[in-house]
Amino acid sequence: MNSLIAREGYLLERAQYCYNADTYDHHVFSRYGFHGSLVEFMVKETEKLHAQMGRYNSLDDHPFFSTELPKPMFHPLQYPQVLHPCADLLNLNNKVWNMYFKNLLIEFDVSSKTGYYNGNHGSAAVCDTNCLQVYALSKRIHYGKFVAEVKFIESSDVYEAAIREQDRDKLMALLTYEAVEAATKKRVEAKAKAFGQEVRSMVEGDDGADPAYKIKPRLVANLYGDWIMPLTKEVQVEYLLRRSD
Repeated sequence: MNSLIAREGYLLERAQYCYNADTYDHHVFSRYGFHGSLVEFMVKETEKLHAQMGRYNSLDDHPFFSTELPKPMFHPLQYPQVLHPCADLLNLNNKVWNMYFKNLLIEFDVSSKTGYYNGNHGSAAVCDTNCLQVYALSKRIHYGKFVAEVKFIESSDVYEAAIREQDRDKLMALLTYEAVEAATKKRVEAKAKAFGQEVRSMVEGDDGADPAYKIKPRLVANLYGDWIMPLTKEVQVEYLLRRSD
């Protein structure tokens, strides 16, 4: 539950800023031999620092720019091999990146009353980095590998048949629990209402008007229903298809 609150917290923090298109313009930022957008610079440099601390040796962390990472400064920890080796080849961060910048941020701005631009480029880029990498999206979605392994162990006969046939649709059907997904969306929306309400709205109490939120709770619920849960299941399917390699 704490991780759920943390993910929503980062999303709520990002929602307080405008879209600030210059943050994502590939022709605006050029420093230290780097040419690209400010948010790309922020994510790449953050990942380089984290890589030196050994972060991406962990099974549940996945970089967005894996080809540019330095080696860890310390001897890597030896983690138990709880996943099939095929897990090392699965990284859907390209889809996470596209979803976040092409869909989610636009929705944030549409739901915001602050407008399209206010010059907080650095703050926006920091929040974007946290949303993408720290808790909110990449980590949550790639936990699907662990979920898939548990489900495979519990019902190996059922899953092995679909894996042998390489039947994506059958695997997706086996992994889908509509009641659980509906309950998750309700829980996420309730948390967004509890933690995303504007302080002024909470202090003034019930005056007949609807509470004011930093981000529409329904938008957060839709994020899970339309993107996070489908991408998590896609990770599970891709993992299981390779599980017998």
